[in-house]
Amino acid sequence: MTKQRLIAMVLFLFCVMLLSFAWVKPAIFPNKSDSDPIYHLAIANFGPINTDIFIADADGSNARPFLPDPALDYNASFSKDGKWIVFTSERNGSADIFRARPDGTGLEQLTNDPAFDDQAAFSPDGKKIAFVSSRSGQADIFILDIASKEITNITNDPAGDFRPAWSPDGKWIAFSSDRESNKPKGFVGFETAHSTEIFIIQPNGKGLHRITHNQAFAGSPSWRPDGTKLLIYETEAAEVNKITAPVDLKGTTQIDIIDLKTNERTVVTSTPGEKWSPHWVSADRIAYCSGGPNGGIEFLTGAAGQRGEFQSPSWSSDGTKMLFHREQSFEKPPFAKLFSRDKRFQLIRTGIFPSFCADGSGLICNDKTAGIMVNKIMLMNANDGTHRSILFGDSVKSAVAPAYSPKGDKIAFGFGRFFQTRTGPAIADIAVINSDGSGLKTLTDGKGNYGFPSWSPDGRKIVYRASSDSVKGLLIVDVETGKITTLTRDSHDNFPGWSPNGDLIAFTSKRENNYDIYTIKPDGTGLKRLTTDQANDAHSAWSPDGKWIAFASGSGGFKDESVLHPLNPQPYGEICVMRPDGSDKRVLTDNQYEEATPAWMPMKK
Repeated sequence: MTKQRLIAMVLFLFCVMLLSFAWVKPAIFPNKSDSDPIYHLAIANFGPINTDIFIADADGSNARPFLPDPALDYNASFSKDGKWIVFTSERNGSADIFRARPDGTGLEQLTNDPAFDDQAAFSPDGKKIAFVSSRSGQADIFILDIASKEITNITNDPAGDFRPAWSPDGKWIAFSSDRESNKPKGFVGFETAHSTEIFIIQPNGKGLHRITHNQAFAGSPSWRPDGTKLLIYETEAAEVNKITAPVDLKGTTQIDIIDLKTNERTVVTSTPGEKWSPHWVSADRIAYCSGGPNGGIEFLTGAAGQRGEFQSPSWSSDGTKMLFHREQSFEKPPFAKLFSRDKRFQLIRTGIFPSFCADGSGLICNDKTAGIMVNKIMLMNANDGTHRSILFGDSVKSAVAPAYSPKGDKIAFGFGRFFQTRTGPAIADIAVINSDGSGLKTLTDGKGNYGFPSWSPDGRKIVYRASSDSVKGLLIVDVETGKITTLTRDSHDNFPGWSPNGDLIAFTSKRENNYDIYTIKPDGTGLKRLTTDQANDAHSAWSPDGKWIAFASGSGGFKDESVLHPLNPQPYGEICVMRPDGSDKRVLTDNQYEEATPAWMPMKK
């Protein structure tokens, strides 16, 4: 081949490569526009503010901070030789795996991916780490070779896999998984819950074997030092619903031992109450954590350990030390910056159901995190969350989902007993007040459960959710005349939001097995389904320029065993954005806690 022909061929291949990249890139970043401005989104986040890791004696006494940091650190465990601690940290943004010496030296970041990496455990020889990651699209078990940094997915299942634990000989990894779950409904009834079973698999991804059967929830396996038995906690669906309910209903879990040769299961606890994170401290000593006001570190035999909060406790192989994490922020501010996977969309943690005043000066939200409580409307500075005060409230009725009018002079909200069916009927109205909290005016008839209002761009009308004996669906009320018209008649329609130019209303509906985002014209025509994720999608909100719709989605599945996250029945809720036609979906958050009710900050002119 001549030199000229060789050069020509190289140039041809280079051009083909460039053309291939040009065709592939739009598929990776569909409809991405560099002309889009930087947006700011306020969201509700139901996770902790600041968790830190502690090292303590085996009974939880003499606890000292490991590597305190303003970000979240959690789920730590020792290497077998006790020379390293592996843990999860969000100090650099997303949840990643780190390791450090027990004295805090030698800090090293082992993973660096915008996905969620968590629940790491050293192999017995200390050369590898098993961990959970969502980088495959769901929570899978991965193996990291520390020396080469090679990462391998060993489960790769559409369901969620959690809490990996190495066998003492390093030949097997036990884990929990919701791949056999029938996706039961949670405490409230609309949310998708999960159940888990115990599986084992070889580190090369072969030999998958199911250990438990027909249990509602089995989790957090721990190996006996001789590798012959597994220690787990287990419970039933009704108890899971109590544990993950918006209020503490005092559910019960028990600790079991499974003989791997005979498959015999022995329940070794019997008292009521929550028990989790069981661990074989030695061949003849079992430890676990208990919940409740008097909870703490427990041992199957002998004296109990320290009382208090001990999240995800883990013991050293010699049984002398333990690791755990706990919340360090006791006053939870409703305003903090959060990590976003897309830098165009900056996230701010506020209270639930935030709404910005049109001029950007004020931010209102509910003062409580759960709708089952009596909520009030909280006002704060929109720039930094300071100067907080209760703008409006009642001792009995909840003021839920406040929404500023387009001019900022009025606030609409649902006012009544939305969820307190145990103490009275679920009756609520659409109400309006002046922006200073005065002038309460009720717009509906007091005969149904009405809520989640959204203003038309001209401020003359409000669309809202209706649930009564006579009508279910979305209604529109004229604020001045009180005239009400019906928009939809489906009982599952909820969380409506008017577009900035008034031509569409986005809302949530369960018309096709799962909750999805739809749009409809204000005259009731043009119904269109935007999401088809086979998951719960809800809480849609329009960007001020009408180019994006933000919403909460459960499409990523669970990231952890839900029993380990009490009072948070949907730890999988992530914030997403998409175009008004449903295209260009981008997932902004990726963690084990629920995030919901997004609201856009007004754009600077």
